[in-house]
Amino acid sequence: MTDPILKVDGLKTYFRTEDGVVKAVDDVSFELKKGETLGIVGESGSGKSVTNLSVMRLIQTPPGEIAGGSVTFDGIDVLALPIDEVRKIRGKRIAMIFQDPMTSLNPFLKISKQLMEVTQLHLGHTKTQAREHALKMLQLVGIPDAEHRLDEYPHEFSGGMRQRVMIAMALSCEPELLIADEPTTALDVTIQAQILELIKDLKSRMGTSVILITHDLGVVAGMTDKIIVMYAGKVFEQAPTKELFSRPANPYTKGLLRSVPDPAHVQGKELYQIPGLPPDVANLPAGCPFAERCDRAEDICRREFPPFVEVAAGHHSLCHFAERVYEQSKSEVNS
Repeated sequence: MTDPILKVDGLKTYFRTEDGVVKAVDDVSFELKKGETLGIVGESGSGKSVTNLSVMRLIQTPPGEIAGGSVTFDGIDVLALPIDEVRKIRGKRIAMIFQDPMTSLNPFLKISKQLMEVTQLHLGHTKTQAREHALKMLQLVGIPDAEHRLDEYPHEFSGGMRQRVMIAMALSCEPELLIADEPTTALDVTIQAQILELIKDLKSRMGTSVILITHDLGVVAGMTDKIIVMYAGKVFEQAPTKELFSRPANPYTKGLLRSVPDPAHVQGKELYQIPGLPPDVANLPAGCPFAERCDRAEDICRREFPPFVEVAAGHHSLCHFAERVYEQSKSEVNS
């Protein structure tokens, strides 16, 4: 068995606000092996992005703090490192594609400058070497007329092209781990498919491990080896991708799957959506955070926090009735 390149164990990231302590990430654990792709899915506010910002040590303090747990990257305890040592890893060995390329790129600097400073800092490139490498990366991510576009500004690029620039920047130092945070949000369907195919292709060429964060289960279906489903700062379900899609063991996961538009949907029939809204993570209920929205919740769900149950090898679910939900999913597949 290959040792994990990333191991997150009991991670807790809290934000202290006037309304109380917001437990944005609460006891999250997962592993990622070299060359694997992990999908992290869930509704907005479920803790997906904060989990990975914690891995990168990018949580602003105050108001945020990493209150517990450990993050081990290639045998290195990231949370125990001095910040100067973290900066040597960040951008070189671990890279991140952020949600919105327009706000992530500096509007006052040419694309060439922003790409060049990455390799000058981490790889010791001269100005000439850095420019040649920047041009090569733009060509690699499929930007046409890259030599001319290298000296343009971010506003002169379309949304899809800006996202390609962000990918080029993230991959400039050939990182061992790439975190892609909602890389297709706000892009049209055609460009979404191109960006996902690009990440998949570059991963296979470079052997990079990937964490793909999204709110859309449909996006990760053909991209990932395993999936984590998050809700209210917790891991609600964790399973190999094929297993999770065919035999979900959590009512929340089943709700997300039902929310994915079906091409065979009957015109005029109302599309499904999970009822209600996510809970306030500063004032979570005593029982299951999903109980008030769950169509199979019982009294125990409102009284007691659910256990994290293993329903099959590598398949876990945070639910009082995980085994029953799993068996029901199996029977639906077989029927």
